[in-house]
Amino acid sequence: MYDVIVVGARCAGSALGRLLARQGHRVLIVDRATFPSDIFRNHFVRRRGALRLQRWGLLDQVEASNCPPIRKYTVELGDFPLTGYPPGADGLDAEYAPRRYVLDQILLEAAVEAGAEVRAGVVVEDLLRDGDRVAGIRARQRRGQPFEERARLVVGADGQYSLVARTVGAAKYQAHPPLTCGFYSYFQGTGIDGLEVYLSFEPGRQRAIISFPTNDDTALVAVQWPVSVLPRLRAEAVSLYWQTLDEVPAYGARIRAARRTDRWYAATDLANFLRVPAGPGWALVGDAGHHKDPIYAQGISDAFEHAELLAEAIHAGLSGEATLDAALARYARQRDESARANYEGTLAGAAFQPPPPMVHQLRAALRGHQADIDGFYGADVGTVPAEQFFAPENVQRILARSAEAVPAADG
Repeated sequence: MYDVIVVGARCAGSALGRLLARQGHRVLIVDRATFPSDIFRNHFVRRRGALRLQRWGLLDQVEASNCPPIRKYTVELGDFPLTGYPPGADGLDAEYAPRRYVLDQILLEAAVEAGAEVRAGVVVEDLLRDGDRVAGIRARQRRGQPFEERARLVVGADGQYSLVARTVGAAKYQAHPPLTCGFYSYFQGTGIDGLEVYLSFEPGRQRAIISFPTNDDTALVAVQWPVSVLPRLRAEAVSLYWQTLDEVPAYGARIRAARRTDRWYAATDLANFLRVPAGPGWALVGDAGHHKDPIYAQGISDAFEHAELLAEAIHAGLSGEATLDAALARYARQRDESARANYEGTLAGAAFQPPPPMVHQLRAALRGHQADIDGFYGADVGTVPAEQFFAPENVQRILARSAEAVPAADG
């Protein structure tokens, strides 16, 4: 009998399995996939996620996979591109975007090294019950015999369409229908050496062009549109994609001159929800428990953060610091507090709500002043305290400098 069975061996599941195994718990991780393998999902690891990889001793492996650090940020908000280099903090000065077949393999190997047992190519068909509690899994190895395994806790880390969540009836709340749809591929020879984002808020032409470097000298180049564009995306995806890139002429020309190295990918079901994350004998983590639009690339960092919260709760429950049910109830509260921190902001971004005029004024005033631009981006990634950069006196200083540069009107 295992202490914990984790269904799903990708970002959330392998991270959780590693953390629990390192605490001495007997852990089984199962996944229907075999590894290494890719998966359709965002793979930009924001700073808070990269800090956890660093703390877990895994960031060096990400860097060694030929995944370049991302230190340069260029964003256009329908006005002009503004390029900055946020300062580092806590020994980290970059974000990363490893392909999922790289990152998931690193995490899975780390879980095995920590002592977790992994079985790949396993299809979980049902959950075992002991009264009203989940007590294990009923599964089969692909092309193999059915088997059962029991555990004190079963964790669903099996994604947006989680079988564990469906089987236990975990209710969704704060749910919002999909707001965007997307289309992307990978290219070589783009000249992309940092995060590049080109946004349009113009009614009828709303879109986000997003690109960044990843493994093997390639760059992801993606477009997200309002979900109302989905019928057209399904009918003419490739032509719509190139037409959208050409709205930023110099950028579109760069990508047209590059070489596509992978197939096309479409994102057509980007739901937004929280699910009840725990109950008698079960818990959810990662996309199984919380999913939102990828426009701000928070999913992997959420998965790591919530895996840590759940590992702490499970350890408390299994070691006798608290009852398991009480510890999981605490995890549910902490997970919700963490998830809500950027949920509403993500929904606003995915709805292409334009920024307030002050943002454009501030961006215009920053032009030509690299230290302040870098601070502006540092506040975004979290290396500069936002309350410091956006303090009224600092914003007034920047805006006043811009006003002084405007010639007085004749008269």
